[in-house]
Amino acid sequence: MTKGTSSFGKRGKGKTHIRCRRCGRHSYNVTKKYCAACGYGRSRRMRNYRWVRPYHRRYR
Repeated sequence: MTKGTSSFGKRGKGKTHIRCRRCGRHSYNVTKKYCAACGYGRSRRMRNYRWVRPYHRRYR
């Protein structure tokens, strides 16, 4: 078995992310058991950072 280019085609078989039950986005990681968008499963508070929104939308 090679571990290079031919193996990379077999990567996308399973599901990495499913729909999150808190935010509804398709970013709940099944193996790590937390949502990448809202932080569900990792913290009780909603995940939000200032760098997510563009600068001109922060102060309106």
